[in-house]
Amino acid sequence: MSPRDFGKVAVLMGGRSAEREISLMSGKNVLEGLRRAGVDAHPFDPAEQSLFALKEQGFERAFIALHGRYGEDGTVQGALELMDIPYTGSGVMASALCMDKLRTKYVWVACGLPTPRWMVLEPTADWHGVAARLGLPLIVKPAREGSTLGLTKVTRVEELPEAYATAARYDCLVLAEEFVEGQELTAGFVGDQALPLIRIEAPGGNYDYQNKYFSDETRYYCPCGLPPEEEQAIQALTMRAVQVLGCRGWGRADLIRRADGTVTLLEMNTAPGMTSHSLVPMAAKAAGMSFETLVLKILELARVG
Repeated sequence: MSPRDFGKVAVLMGGRSAEREISLMSGKNVLEGLRRAGVDAHPFDPAEQSLFALKEQGFERAFIALHGRYGEDGTVQGALELMDIPYTGSGVMASALCMDKLRTKYVWVACGLPTPRWMVLEPTADWHGVAARLGLPLIVKPAREGSTLGLTKVTRVEELPEAYATAARYDCLVLAEEFVEGQELTAGFVGDQALPLIRIEAPGGNYDYQNKYFSDETRYYCPCGLPPEEEQAIQALTMRAVQVLGCRGWGRADLIRRADGTVTLLEMNTAPGMTSHSLVPMAAKAAGMSFETLVLKILELARVG
């Protein structure tokens, strides 16, 4: 398709989630990339005007650069479907499913895919029992947030109540998850194409909000350094994880590779970041795809239903 064939395109950014700041950064980059490619693209912040203004203003397509709730969880996707506006990324069901880390795990386990052991936490939980079952250290996180918001690595049982309280500020559904030691990997995809893997080395092994989006000390390796046949096997696992969740368009899986070479799936992102530190653009570049080509390809895959 020619860039002009897309018509008037809205780049949805900002929104009302806890990830608003990152979404604005992603949206700005996407907007500039689309405009450089010749697309008639315009910013649109659902926190500042009604989504239904998209139809009134004559938008023909939407590039979703929203992150977290009210953007990545199926709600915006459903509204766009009601207006018959093609949008980027996964549909309503897959978006909602992937935003919920607990239900994502249910699907992966049912399909025989590896993911760390977990427990759902309650405020009255037996903290010693949680530690005994999952081991220490462990991870406590809200089930329906992204960007590591509300996430705590717990090394002592005494830290669990505070970690639970931190996660519960973001979501009433809180998970404790087995901490898996190993190499952090991320596997992006565009359409049916698996992108090269990226290996991440964060300061102190802590890939938190600061190190993910703002630190220049976090190191990214692409090529990831694994033998080609092993990288291909991980890419195949990722695409299977994408398939069983019903994802489409583009996205990114986060994984851990243990010292023995086994790999486990952490989560699936259906509207990944597009900031200067983001991973899908980095992997696409390694595959020979410019940022402009990447955003055009994602936009070309936009659809309704």
